[in-house]
Amino acid sequence: MQVQDVDLRLLRIFVAIVECGGLSAAESRLNIGRSTISSHLSDLEVRLGLKLCKRGRSGFELTEPGRITYQASLELMQQCEAFATTVASSKNELSGRATISVIDTMVSDPRCGVAHAIATLKRKSNSIQFDINVCEAREVETSVVNGRSIVGLGVSRHHLRGLDYVPLYNENNYLYCGVGHPLFDCDTSQVDALLQQAEVVTSNYMRDRETRNDGLNYQNSAAAYHDEGIAHLILSGQFIGYLPDHYASYWVDKGMFKAILPEQYSYQIPVVLITAKNITPSPLASALIEQVKLCHQK
Repeated sequence: MQVQDVDLRLLRIFVAIVECGGLSAAESRLNIGRSTISSHLSDLEVRLGLKLCKRGRSGFELTEPGRITYQASLELMQQCEAFATTVASSKNELSGRATISVIDTMVSDPRCGVAHAIATLKRKSNSIQFDINVCEAREVETSVVNGRSIVGLGVSRHHLRGLDYVPLYNENNYLYCGVGHPLFDCDTSQVDALLQQAEVVTSNYMRDRETRNDGLNYQNSAAAYHDEGIAHLILSGQFIGYLPDHYASYWVDKGMFKAILPEQYSYQIPVVLITAKNITPSPLASALIEQVKLCHQK
């Protein structure tokens, strides 16, 4: 088939569906309704003459042609991006898309230098399009692996092959309870007993109980995949959970959150810069990576 503009658009939608794990999950990323996404997917299948996926009550699943098409789509998009960047670099100016993936709530951390890096690059060139994706920790790595993002900023417990990880700073996490929870206004003598009864939110960043070895109750009905979700559960007054201190400080200052025995219940997790290995970066990619490193060194 001859690849046209409409095909590129449909392929980008298909990639988003695959990376989100289904049509419904892709709605927020694509900012279009499920029925429209389904129509676009059907159009792509007709144009390719292939059945790309199975979708229905049993869930979303790629067919073998769909898997091959997904991989080929990633390669095609990387080649299109490389072409645009190469042509732009011939003008001896920074130009193209500066794609960044970050975990949620980093904007509330004063040590995060993303905004400063963007400002520096913007002053150097008005021909840069900034594209920031806020996502779950593992998706940050996936985004860099598949070439959708030049850099990622997040946390990682198990490094993926093919990626470089540069430590930027350590994020402090403490155990919090909210107004209405028995631990919020209890006497010091009651803390240990109430902690054994309290239900702790299972979080995405430090999922394994052994990593903290804090002896708390993780056999419960509360789980969250982003800090904002953990905050909602703590605000209910029914659960306790770990949050970064810079994010929780908003509610702490309002008297709605309280850290529980911070000397005992806390941990640090490295925030890292994630980039692809063994890939010659474009001038824009090199400039973006350099600026992110410089801003965090300061």
